[in-house]
Amino acid sequence: MMDWSMPKSRGRRKATNSKPVRRSPLPPRRSDLLLRDARQLTGLADPLIAETWASNWLGQAWVSAELSEREPEHRLCMEVTGRASTTPSPHGLAAIAALARVAPATDLAMLAETIDILQETQPLPPWHTAASADTAWTATSAWRAVDVWDSENVLLIDYDGAHPHTLMAQVLKPGGLMIGKIAILEPGAAAQWDQQHGSDEVPMPISQAPAPEVLADLADALRTTDITWPRNDDEDFVDNRALAWSRCRDHLPGWPERDSLPEAERDRLIQQFTTTHDRDDEVSRSLAELFLDYGEGYIISGPLAWSPDEVMLLLTDWLPRKAVLDAAQRAALPDVLRRWLAYALDQRGVDPRWITPVVDAVDTHLREFARAFDDDTSWGPAKQIAAALTDRGIDLTDREAVDDAIRVLNAEQLARRLLP
Repeated sequence: MMDWSMPKSRGRRKATNSKPVRRSPLPPRRSDLLLRDARQLTGLADPLIAETWASNWLGQAWVSAELSEREPEHRLCMEVTGRASTTPSPHGLAAIAALARVAPATDLAMLAETIDILQETQPLPPWHTAASADTAWTATSAWRAVDVWDSENVLLIDYDGAHPHTLMAQVLKPGGLMIGKIAILEPGAAAQWDQQHGSDEVPMPISQAPAPEVLADLADALRTTDITWPRNDDEDFVDNRALAWSRCRDHLPGWPERDSLPEAERDRLIQQFTTTHDRDDEVSRSLAELFLDYGEGYIISGPLAWSPDEVMLLLTDWLPRKAVLDAAQRAALPDVLRRWLAYALDQRGVDPRWITPVVDAVDTHLREFARAFDDDTSWGPAKQIAAALTDRGIDLTDREAVDDAIRVLNAEQLARRLLP
């Protein structure tokens, strides 16, 4: 009789119709893409194109890095150097030479050493031999354009060399010193400045200045922009950031020290404001004190240099987080602030035509101020402490009473933590 029973598998796997699992290939590293893209550099004769190319790659590494990553450009330079050294090629040497022109100062020695090694077997690109990084550009003149409120500056530096051009940077001051855009323009852009800014725009008169001073302004603004989070992801800024650093790094000034307004000058301003505007009362004085506090701490160009953007920041951010206003102060705030803005800008000599937009910004942002001020989740620690002291009947203008009350609050908080 035939045995129809199934044979034992003896450990063999059953056949299936499933296809083998294919793993997705890992995405290429940024350094691999850079080296692949560097083939376009080998036949170039223009060093400016090589620098903008390298600046773009360094900018992409910088803007895409996590906050915890301290030196993303250094990491890219290390990876490119390692790969170019392992497999020498003309485009690998071109990539290293381009990076060496705009990379951070900490990487220059490593890149220069790699160039010395690779050029023993690989040809240097024409743009490198035609103009070295040290002698390629000479700053021939520099200019500053400043708006009527000194809230925005445009820096222009003219360069002579293998490819004459103008380096431009837009520096914004409201909310802290920060660069908005950087661009490479045709030479002589400063001479055409007035023609390109019509009478309907906010005036930004331009004036010539020593190139080292303008480059120091650029370096100072780049430094503060670099430490601002989230990072500025404007495409023009990202593309040209490393190139701009390479031009101004040697002019980086020390951190500026902001002098407080002398007490006598502070008293004079408040007294003059309250008497000339017929607001000589305690509520108006207390509000003027707040406006001076904001101006001293946050307006880069000085406590009286108000602009529409500064009014927006005061109403929608600073006052809701920092200030405790009673009913009388809230009711008086719009009128006193309008009068203060007109007074402050008149003190700076601003044309009345350009005082009006600043005063009008009060009405534009009052509704948002009310929402933010009444939102408890927007309160910062300083405002929370002030509210707690006010609830206890503490006079916030009495420094000794405030200090004593804060010590009591701290003791109470410590006691609560020690309780089982």
